Parts: sequence; C-alpha cells; structure tokens
Amino acid sequence: MPPIREGFDVAVHDGEKAFGAVRAVSRDEITVYIEAAGDFRIPMSAVKDVEDERVVLDCGKLDITLRRAIGHAHEGEDPRI
Repeated sequence: MPPIREGFDVAVHDGEKAFGAVRAVSRDEITVYIEAAGDFRIPMSAVKDVEDERVVLDCGKLDITLRRAIGHAHEGEDPRI
C-alpha cells in the first residue's frame, strides 16, 4: 500500500465523495478532520486502500461515533453548488 500523507482525501467507498482529510499520520493511526465534527483518530487496521491521494476506510472497522460524523459530513453544504 502506498504511504498516506497529510492532505489526502478520506472516504469509505472508492469513488464516493470524500468526507474528510488526513491531518496527521503515525505508525499506528491517522488523524482525519471531518467538517462540523472535528478530528478523529483512526487505526491503520481500518484503512482498506490508498490510491490517487485518497484513503479508503473499511466502514465495518469504524466506531459508531465516527460513522455518525461521516453520515453528517456534508449536511451544511448547498446541494446547488
């Protein structure tokens, strides 16, 4: 798997709109910022794929608080834009 870098987009399905961006990377986890929810620490074991500056997570390995934040990540956006 290619290395993860700060600024990469983060999604739960390949091709899906990103819900956040990588803020920090350590050996065991990444920190992801989700708009209107803040920073979340995600274990590397939840990373399913990395390609084209995009991290894809395994939703089944994420805790319920993070899954809820992902579900609300785009609520404040204007759908006409």
